Amino acid sequence: MATRPISPEDHERIADAIRAAESKTDGEIYCVVAHASDSYFFPAAFMAMLSMLVVSLAVGYGLEAWWLSIRLPHFVIAELLALASVLILLWALPALRIHLVPRRLRYQAAHANAMKQFLARNVHRTTARTGVLVFVSIAERYAEVVADSGIDSRVGQHVWDGVVRDLTAHAGDDRLAEGFVKAIQAVGGVLAEHFPVSTGDNNELDDHLVEI
Repeated sequence: MATRPISPEDHERIADAIRAAESKTDGEIYCVVAHASDSYFFPAAFMAMLSMLVVSLAVGYGLEAWWLSIRLPHFVIAELLALASVLILLWALPALRIHLVPRRLRYQAAHANAMKQFLARNVHRTTARTGVLVFVSIAERYAEVVADSGIDSRVGQHVWDGVVRDLTAHAGDDRLAEGFVKAIQAVGGVLAEHFPVSTGDNNELDDHLVEI
């Protein structure tokens, strides 16, 4: 997914896109990009320990099959040294951790972060419950559109799935800022169709991209 930093100019483009989209709807759009949704030290350590256990069993059976023997204390010491080396490696190289974690767990962490941001940024507290969060977690290669209850009753999940596909495609091409702009335009079009702007509409959420 995207690796280039989002420049100040890109931030301004995204803010302009939010303001333009919200000028046609009573809905509110909020954007968050997370560099990662978890440190993954403990899940990675668990997977590494599990792998070491499997390898140890295989080595043990191999030694037995070849009529070789190793004293139990020596075997335990070797195991502990290997485990310590792996833990030090995971601590020293954080970027390595996520590659040891199953995709399902990565997506669960990213989804949990999306819901956390939806609540923490007060997207759920708009007057008509028409807030939408556009969320990307770069390390997990994950994107999600979270819509409040006022929107869910009118807009099917397949609509947001299409927005997510386009957003992840842009991010995969290292065009994350453009992906956000396109996603905002698409979300704004959906909101304008179902919740057109009315007299006295107030801007209830900040119009910018938050990086965490």
